[in-house]
Amino acid sequence: MPMDPGEIEKLIVEALPDAEVTIQDLRGDGDHYAAHVASSAFQGKSRVQQHQLVYKALKGRMGGELHALALQTTPK
Repeated sequence: MPMDPGEIEKLIVEALPDAEVTIQDLRGDGDHYAAHVASSAFQGKSRVQQHQLVYKALKGRMGGELHALALQTTPK
């Protein structure tokens, strides 16, 4: 079952309350998204650590409900 982009944003903002999140459906199929996430939680963290924070926020849905996520992160 595809994941709604609003749900993706909600999960990220719950974990990173100051996050600015932009979600784009890449194929129109609800399975392939691109996300840009900006958060002060990323300050001083490597790109890998930033992405790990976002994946943790998605609570195990990557690879299941959420098939693919092209992720770009930026510290605020």
